Amino acid sequence: MGKNRSSNDDRSDSKNPNNSSSKASRDNRSNQMNPNNPRYQGKKK
Repeated sequence: MGKNRSSNDDRSDSKNPNNSSSKASRDNRSNQMNPNNPRYQGKKK
């Protein structure tokens, strides 16, 4: 196979707890869901 990666490959990486992409994905979600974080995606002030 070549070096072409599909979006499913990226999703598999982010869902695999042994992959460094997994921690980055979890951290990003935590930041987006935390109303005390500037990157919070909730109601705008």
